[in-house]
Amino acid sequence: MKASRIAAVGAVAGTAVLALSSPALAHVSVQPEGEAAKGGYAVVNFKVPNERDNASTTKLEVSFPTDHPLASVMPQAVDGWKVEVTKSKLDKPLELHGKKITEAVTKVTWTADGKGVQPGYFQKFPVSVGALPEDADELVFKALQTYSNKEVVRWIEVPQEGQEEPEFPAPVLELSAAEEDGHSHDTAAEEASDDAADTENTAAAADGDDTDTTARVLGVVGIVVGAAGVAYGVFAGRRRTTV
Repeated sequence: MKASRIAAVGAVAGTAVLALSSPALAHVSVQPEGEAAKGGYAVVNFKVPNERDNASTTKLEVSFPTDHPLASVMPQAVDGWKVEVTKSKLDKPLELHGKKITEAVTKVTWTADGKGVQPGYFQKFPVSVGALPEDADELVFKALQTYSNKEVVRWIEVPQEGQEEPEFPAPVLELSAAEEDGHSHDTAAEEASDDAADTENTAAAADGDDTDTTARVLGVVGIVVGAAGVAYGVFAGRRRTTV
């Protein structure tokens, strides 16, 4: 009897721990698709779970780091959401592909057109970013999550190494080591370019073969025609002599 009661109490306690720990895991976060290499470009996803049972997430505001501004920020269209990109002037211009950039994106805002992120669901918001800084190991993005009941959750607390995770941690993007040549490449694009080059080389080779074959045929025809002309000349000379 005592054993069954202890088991029942343990089960209730376990459920309580799970319920209390779940919100700590369900916060706004950012993760790259693949790797986010220093000095390169990456597509990152801002993942927004709904933590409420009686309201939907209808708005997300993400502030981009000003200590390491990103020259290129392009959000991907998300069905059911409007996106607004806010730019600000930089104190120190950046260089991108040989051009000076005097302003950079400081905030991206997504606003729901319809129901938003309903209870029990999450939504990903993809953004292409770059060039990633070479002198940093991570980027911190502070986020505000607004619910349909007007509640605003501020995910702005910066996690500190060696300390417990804060209650409302800001999304942190971990940066991986730079590629050997200092840039991040699009392998698929490179393969497509290589395939196109191979196709052009093959076509050029085929054209060269056709030209060579044509030259040979014309050469043979020329020899035949020339021989025929000589034979005709000899035959005509003999007829004149005979007559």
